[in-house]
Amino acid sequence: MKSKLEKLLIKSQVPNHVAIIMDGNGRWASKRGLSRIRGHQEGMESVKSVVKSARELGIKAITLYAFSVQNWMRPKAEVKALMKLLKDYLIKEGDKLSEKGIRLNAIGRLDDLPEDVCVVLDDIMEETLHNRDMVLTLALSYGGREEIVDAARSIISRGDITAESINELDISNYLYTKDLPELDLLIRTSGEMRISNFLLWQIAYSEIYVTSTLWPDFRKRHLIKALLHYQNTERRFGLTSDQIRKREVL
Repeated sequence: MKSKLEKLLIKSQVPNHVAIIMDGNGRWASKRGLSRIRGHQEGMESVKSVVKSARELGIKAITLYAFSVQNWMRPKAEVKALMKLLKDYLIKEGDKLSEKGIRLNAIGRLDDLPEDVCVVLDDIMEETLHNRDMVLTLALSYGGREEIVDAARSIISRGDITAESINELDISNYLYTKDLPELDLLIRTSGEMRISNFLLWQIAYSEIYVTSTLWPDFRKRHLIKALLHYQNTERRFGLTSDQIRKREVL
């Protein structure tokens, strides 16, 4: 049965692509006198809930900021625990993704990941390759600046393009997200007002929604609130409101 909040959603206006900066695991744990690892474990429950909810709500692509390039500088014990959580999630949820028609994707400098994690990740991406209901993208060893640097390097390595001829489409086609829809909505949990080096190119015209809810507490109702915010925001892409209304009439 749909909740009151879900009934307010306009199905035809649900964003195609939603990205989430999943922040607040450590603070959630600290408030309860628990270890940071316990916070990350609870955060994985939010991942499961949000992925399931996103598919139910009709979102076609969801991208989760799971581990940044900078996160490698965290204490070794925490990094090791995070990699184990990631591997366990992939093993336990792989079959469920297939059952739900969800394709698993990953972006970032994936060669930096431990070999055992890469093997499981590659296997599940291959197994879910032809699923079409939704694409779940995990940003792993990811950085927005690093992504743009990698794109520039790839363009230059072609050897058949001049600096003057490079345009936005060229750059977009060499980003990690080249096969994903344009980003419509970026959600950040925990109330922090920053982007944290995430999808810097892709957020150019996306809506941004910040909630004070810590990631381990984030569930379907919080996702719906973000979608309602998106639906109640006029997206102008640099135009005026009058221009947008004229376009709609045409």
